[in-house]
Amino acid sequence: MKKKGILFIISAPSGSGKTTLCSGLVDSMGGLSRSISMTTRSPRVGERDGMDYIFIEKEEFLKRKKKNEFLEWAKVFNEYYGTPKRYVKHLVAKGQDVLLSIDVQGAMKIKRLGIKTVYIFILPPSMAKLRERLVGRSTDSKKAIAKRLKVAKKELSYLPRYDYVVVNKVLESAIENLRSIVIAERCRIGRK
Repeated sequence: MKKKGILFIISAPSGSGKTTLCSGLVDSMGGLSRSISMTTRSPRVGERDGMDYIFIEKEEFLKRKKKNEFLEWAKVFNEYYGTPKRYVKHLVAKGQDVLLSIDVQGAMKIKRLGIKTVYIFILPPSMAKLRERLVGRSTDSKKAIAKRLKVAKKELSYLPRYDYVVVNKVLESAIENLRSIVIAERCRIGRK
């Protein structure tokens, strides 16, 4: 009997290292695919269309949203982000585990749908370290960084709604903790 895939959601405040951790996790594990979100924001330096995100125009995003093509969607920092529903459902149905890297808004939308999901929250070592990482990225103004830190504090209030927490202090250790979660969930009794 073929098992369904497991849906894993990873959320974290901006600058916590979520993208790097997700890439490291997928690269180090077989049978785990990363869902690629659609967004209306412009690519950051080094990001590739179809690999990091699917970059689309706002009008196209809103058309797809109206057709209910997203598993979840959210407006974050004045840009839209969404997870294509058909792709994720296809992978899970054929037994592939799927990793979604989404913000807390999207995670809570999926939770309300009642879809069986494993929720993982990534924490920075401290708010001071988070600020340092945001400044170090050199992609945001001081005002934008202040806004991201304010949003991060709100996002932390969602921590009790997640199944696991991983502190990203040392990258390799954080990836190993994520691997352990995936392995444990694959071994869970009663998983169908």
